[in-house]
Amino acid sequence: MTERRPPGFDGVSPSRPSGSLPGLRDAARRQYFSLGTGELASVLTFTMLGVWVVPPILPSGSDVAAFWSALAPLLLVLLHGGSYWLLARRWVGTSRMPVGLARTFWVLKWLNLAVLVGGLVGVVAWWPSSWLVAVLVLFTWAFGAVEYLNYFVVRLSYPARAWLPEVRRLRTPRLMRDIRQATHR
Repeated sequence: MTERRPPGFDGVSPSRPSGSLPGLRDAARRQYFSLGTGELASVLTFTMLGVWVVPPILPSGSDVAAFWSALAPLLLVLLHGGSYWLLARRWVGTSRMPVGLARTFWVLKWLNLAVLVGGLVGVVAWWPSSWLVAVLVLFTWAFGAVEYLNYFVVRLSYPARAWLPEVRRLRTPRLMRDIRQATHR
């Protein structure tokens, strides 16, 4: 039996004929709300950890700088991803992403990449003083890189039981499909 997914999660265009089921649009909107608020909650949580929890346990100021160089790209990608999901609720199942918004997210794709590369430069410049801190910093940066890939290059987020077969399919992320549909890129 095949699993039923809301529009936008199965590779089908989010636009649908006017006679299709409104319940599918509502399900997609609920899913997008959950994804968007989850990403924004992650931004808030990671920011609080980065401000109040992690710095006191790091041995030096350069360790804090390296950590924030790794954390900033992650926060930015999650912020943009969460914003996308919440904004996408407006058009899912009825129309396409507005062209102006698609162009904005196209620019954000490259901004996120620049911040990710800059973050890695910062990590190297303020290389952590111990291997344990280096692992924390590199893991944080890698998490940001994976999130970037998931939103802008290849979809990596799937249920655990289906993860490997789905990732092997190398699907284009929903955000990039919306951008391409809106701008014909």
